[in-house]
Amino acid sequence: MSLPFPKLTAAEAAALIKHGDVLGINAFTAAGTSKAITRALAAHAKDEHAAGRPFKVGVITGASTGPSLDGEMAKADAVSFRTPFQSDADMRRAINDGKVNFFDMHLSALPQALRYGHLGKLNWAIVEACDIAPDGSITLTSSVGAAPTMCRVADKVLIELSAAHPKALHGFHDIYEPADPPYRREIPIYKCSDRIGSPVIKIPPSKIAGIVESNIGDEISGFSAPGEEAKRIGENVANFLAAELRRGTLPKGFLPLQSGVGDTANAVLGAMGVHPDIPAFEMYSEVLQDSVFTLMQSGKIRFGSSVALTASAPMRKIIYDNLEFFRSRVVLRPQEITNHPEVIRRLGVISINTAIEADIFGNINSTHVMGKDLMNGIGGSGDFTRNAFLSIFTCPSTAKGGKISTIVPLVSHMDHSEHSVGAVITEQGVADLRGTAPNERARKIIENCAHPDFREPLLRYCNATKKGHTPQSLGRAFAFHQRFLETGDMHGATMD
Repeated sequence: MSLPFPKLTAAEAAALIKHGDVLGINAFTAAGTSKAITRALAAHAKDEHAAGRPFKVGVITGASTGPSLDGEMAKADAVSFRTPFQSDADMRRAINDGKVNFFDMHLSALPQALRYGHLGKLNWAIVEACDIAPDGSITLTSSVGAAPTMCRVADKVLIELSAAHPKALHGFHDIYEPADPPYRREIPIYKCSDRIGSPVIKIPPSKIAGIVESNIGDEISGFSAPGEEAKRIGENVANFLAAELRRGTLPKGFLPLQSGVGDTANAVLGAMGVHPDIPAFEMYSEVLQDSVFTLMQSGKIRFGSSVALTASAPMRKIIYDNLEFFRSRVVLRPQEITNHPEVIRRLGVISINTAIEADIFGNINSTHVMGKDLMNGIGGSGDFTRNAFLSIFTCPSTAKGGKISTIVPLVSHMDHSEHSVGAVITEQGVADLRGTAPNERARKIIENCAHPDFREPLLRYCNATKKGHTPQSLGRAFAFHQRFLETGDMHGATMD
């Protein structure tokens, strides 16, 4: 079938992009993102710089990306600003060195901000697809992200047509954009498996500037087997939720689950998968990673609604070899829908996310190390935390070989306040914070979640302030952090 769109090399597509342009590149994790075009764009930037000409572009994605986008573009010094989330070491370094302006955003808010022009004019949308029709209808690959909105508001669209993903992915996607305020209606999702939109994105053919053919798989690394610490965290989460079921504070049929990406998230899902008191459940989440598909095959997870298939190469092959099995168990939606407060609240999602540090009152830092260096970004954790039926944050009780306590008097950067956090869980235990005053929360978190090495100084900190609703000492609140910055170890901090 001949297509009425120019066929370009990656270099030809990159040459269309000018210094100062703003790009909307579909990506959500390293799933479903452009690789050939962005590699060529980084090479083009290097050539421009070598010729003495400036070349930087603004980069807006759905969320994090792979090394062919954030990594190559950062190394080429080709990015002026970046939003809403990243997880690449080279991009992180450029941001923390002040070479790239990064602004953190809740992922659910990004598409609306694009439609209203809050992020400026979008010159280009670059989208990976596995199929395209002559009328401009495209079938996305392994993620949706913000692609529907990007394609609609951008001046021009470049399609990276990837043979690494089968055309038979057609039907996995549910493309839906809500109307803008003040005319927005309810989003009609009443169970995880509801489909409310189209399997394709429809782009006016006149907007498609060209098609670049590629055959590059998603750059998703395999996940490590969880260590003993992560296993204990997973078991604590599973035991806590099983106890909630027995108490009758969760419905007997359980509730949909949201979980982040990484080894701890895999450990949590693994523990829930083998727990005899947790029934088969559904996922309403941003991502589905390897452990989810394994649990689908065993029958423990009945259905998964997601933005992306964040699967390692071996698991992706299993999925693509068994598309008909997964077709009735998976739907991929725009991040505006998966992360929408209305739907999360309606379905009663249980959210489980990872903290960099938690303080003794239940405030959470999920983005910055020692209060100043960005790690990744808030991502969708805020979307789920603030609207979940039950919001859980997990982390190991220590970091850096035991030199850092992740339970601190006051978080060095706050992303989620105590008002949104239902429970904090480490390998040490569980602090259920619901219905507790600040003094009560402090005791629970110290006694149940803090590492034994740091419990005594944390208790001394609490006891040093005799009055006030929240026993906080402005003079000692960051004593742990200051001690680490001075000595490389939080032990020995003066807390009295």
